[in-house]
Amino acid sequence: MTRRSACERLEEALARIDDPKGEGARACLTVYRERARIEAQAADARAKTGIGLGPLDGAIVSIKDLFDVAGEVTRAGSPVLAAEGAPAPQDAPVVRRLRQAGAVIVAKTNMTEFAFSGIGANPHYGTPGNPADRKHAPGGSSSGGAVAAADGMCEIAIGSDTGGSCRTPAAFCGIVGYKPSKQRIPTDGAFPLSNTLDSIGPMARTVERCAMADAVMAGEARETLEPVALPGLRIGIVQGMALENLEEPVARSFARAVELLGKAGVRLSDETIREFEDMNDVNAHGGGITPAEAYAVHRDRLERRGDDIDQNVRRRIERARNVSAADYIIMIRRRGELVRAMDARMADVDVLAMPTSAVVAPVLAELAAPDEFARRNAMSLRNTTPWNFFDCCAISLPLPRGSDLPTGLMLVARNGHDARLFRIAAAVERLFA
Repeated sequence: MTRRSACERLEEALARIDDPKGEGARACLTVYRERARIEAQAADARAKTGIGLGPLDGAIVSIKDLFDVAGEVTRAGSPVLAAEGAPAPQDAPVVRRLRQAGAVIVAKTNMTEFAFSGIGANPHYGTPGNPADRKHAPGGSSSGGAVAAADGMCEIAIGSDTGGSCRTPAAFCGIVGYKPSKQRIPTDGAFPLSNTLDSIGPMARTVERCAMADAVMAGEARETLEPVALPGLRIGIVQGMALENLEEPVARSFARAVELLGKAGVRLSDETIREFEDMNDVNAHGGGITPAEAYAVHRDRLERRGDDIDQNVRRRIERARNVSAADYIIMIRRRGELVRAMDARMADVDVLAMPTSAVVAPVLAELAAPDEFARRNAMSLRNTTPWNFFDCCAISLPLPRGSDLPTGLMLVARNGHDARLFRIAAAVERLFA
């Protein structure tokens, strides 16, 4: 990444965080001002000697509030955890890998409490306004990171994604968001929502920046990101549920994207995913795997401090109050069968494509009623959630939007095909530029 010095870019990021007219106070809950300056100075010193630590050396990075940093209480967007938690004994593995690669960690970013919403609202620490229109939601749960990356408070934001928490805010804020194949990046030291479905991914303005951060966090050697040739590429357009009840800006931008792909020589096919119905049957038990595992994490906390927790989050977790151990075991077993079925189903395409979210970022003031919040939250995550369930990798790319609010195109590949997905995404990004 050719750029000005790390110190110069860090000071610009800090100025944006500190701007009283901006969203820094709501997007960044902890700012590592002095340590970041030391890290930036070290990166610049390495650059002068020509001995760098790789492509992420000197990059300005933020991390979501649920990652352990040695000596700090991990809040996960919750004042309850802030008050009751013990300081982390060490950095989370992904944080350690970022530091070892020379990343300059500038801030911990805001999030939905316990990472359980696609809207991105946080009633405790404030909700950062969407960069496209501050009255609108940023998307969640990695809300602060998406706003920080879009507003220039960092170059790369590291979030978590259990059902769309990197991809949805990326789509709402007009940037790139990535959900990796889960097994590639360790989730140790990240406060859990669902141990089965949690994954860790980057958000940034470009596919290349996301690919660099993904490789570092996965402990992989990064190769040059070469876009694939689009002519002859097989992209399946997911039919049915993924295209139902799209808001007009989403429908318009997605149709234009499909048209551009077709003109570029991509082999497009309509794909009906019958496994979605099987997934819905599994999730009929108390909302599925995520609420059941979240309830196991928070059961005691809900009993003691339930009134102090975001009530929209509380309601989602408590759906699993009556899920039995037998139901949970059946869900896990059935999911394993469906993961294998979906992998086989995707063998005849390079990627699947659909809108990242069926809706654009909603106006925050219109979400006061719990039922309306729940409805809009469900629509924001409807297209992203299946791919955590089916254990795939997926990326959201910003679509050309004109005067509309941002929308995203999601590309999905089979588990373990992350490198190939990045190359495809880089080619599609270039097409849309």
